[in-house]
Amino acid sequence: MQLPAQWWRDAVIYQVYARSFADADGDGVGDLDGVASRLGYVELLGADAVLLTPIFTSPMADHGYDVADPRDVDPVFGDLAGFDTLVDRVHEHGLRLLLDIVPNHTSVQHEWFRAALSSAPGSPERSRYHFRPGRGPDGATPPNGWTSMFGGPAWTRVADADDRPEEWYLHLFAPEQPDLNWTNPEVWADLEKTMRFWLDRGVDGFRVEGAHSMSKPASLTDAASARIRPFDQPPVHDIHRMIRSVVDHYPGRVVIGDIGLPDDERFAAYLRDDELHLGFSRELAVTPFDADAIRETVERALAATASVGAPPTWALGHHDVSRAVTRYGGGEVGRSRALAMAMLTMALPGTVFVYYGEELGLVDVDLPDEVLQDPLWERSGRRERGRDGYRVPMPWEGTAPGYGFTTGAPWLPMPAAYGQLVADEQLESTESMLSAYRAAIELRRSHPGFAGDAVEWFGAPPGCLAFRRSGSTLVCALNASTAPVPLPPGEVLLASGPLESGELPPDTAAWLA
Repeated sequence: MQLPAQWWRDAVIYQVYARSFADADGDGVGDLDGVASRLGYVELLGADAVLLTPIFTSPMADHGYDVADPRDVDPVFGDLAGFDTLVDRVHEHGLRLLLDIVPNHTSVQHEWFRAALSSAPGSPERSRYHFRPGRGPDGATPPNGWTSMFGGPAWTRVADADDRPEEWYLHLFAPEQPDLNWTNPEVWADLEKTMRFWLDRGVDGFRVEGAHSMSKPASLTDAASARIRPFDQPPVHDIHRMIRSVVDHYPGRVVIGDIGLPDDERFAAYLRDDELHLGFSRELAVTPFDADAIRETVERALAATASVGAPPTWALGHHDVSRAVTRYGGGEVGRSRALAMAMLTMALPGTVFVYYGEELGLVDVDLPDEVLQDPLWERSGRRERGRDGYRVPMPWEGTAPGYGFTTGAPWLPMPAAYGQLVADEQLESTESMLSAYRAAIELRRSHPGFAGDAVEWFGAPPGCLAFRRSGSTLVCALNASTAPVPLPPGEVLLASGPLESGELPPDTAAWLA
């Protein structure tokens, strides 16, 4: 398949949560064959690429983000032969396939970590991770005061062969996810080996999970280090230069960073010419439905990426954040706002990420305690319910319990409300959210107004915003107020809801030319 040199600069990338997209073998968990069986839908939606969450060998303490073997497929998802078939099928559909990789840490079941546990302090095996003695006379206090992203200390103590307490290891996430030591050349070489392994199998690129987290401060044990932020350390940029140099050997491939930094200048530093092609931005997904706040987020993102010549990215959802319909108020209001915001993102220059089911209007699911699996639930002492509610499987067709996702029992229960959102019925309805998404993506690809790398803002009534792409006559208007406002002049190409008497209703967006 012939690929444009920088196809990602204005792509629509569809993020698939591998466990929840489609289950081909009936065990209730999504798999590679399931993804392959639904590629026609992704093509029909109009996406350019599929981004798969980790499918590597894992004990699933964090549903695949704890990797035991980064160069194999976990049996719950399939095998390497099935993966190769998926790559071929993706390309037959005119799509690209991207993989989430997790270079910050491994699983405790990784052969390196098992070797570290059976080796002595100071050994080469332990130098691949961050092992340190504890503080205090008996070493019973963690080396510093860092806390885990999942709650509790960021350090866990190990014992020797005689079960005597010994050193501590660092894990910025769950204890089952020990952080790798990126000052160790073996760690660098292993990631390069992993990337080449998948690139040689035809993968079109990667998203680097926790791209800002790999490098740690030089000292992890003194008192001051507890006050130093363990993320975004300067040496991390050398790692990304290595990653980019590997990917650049494969024409048409892309590397995207999941960069969890709110500081625009520091975010942009990861997108310099010799580092990442794109930075996955989470900012719009935490911006309230308020015209001034939305405009500020957009302007900041455009300015940050323009400073280094990179395209901006836009995402209303991902596997770590509440779904847009729920976040914007739920019900019809939430649905209207989510669709209006989707049209806004697609009118902007840059790359758009769509989280699976977003195009159906899926909502967060209030799951019973006994089915929760996110490590946040247990690590927080069952105070934080975690992210399972926005990872519930995709409803395709039919009825409960599986709604076409599986012939068995889905790994997370699917609510009765999903019966009103199934994909096959939305495909048949011109009034559905899915049909609106398809129309917007098609216009974005075909209309000449979607050109230009900058945005020009127009005056708008309070609670509203309007802009056009530089050099274009296409205008996007959003009404985030509580009252109808006059539409800007021009022919309406698409609106996220009904228009009346030349006015733009609340919670509605329109494209005009």
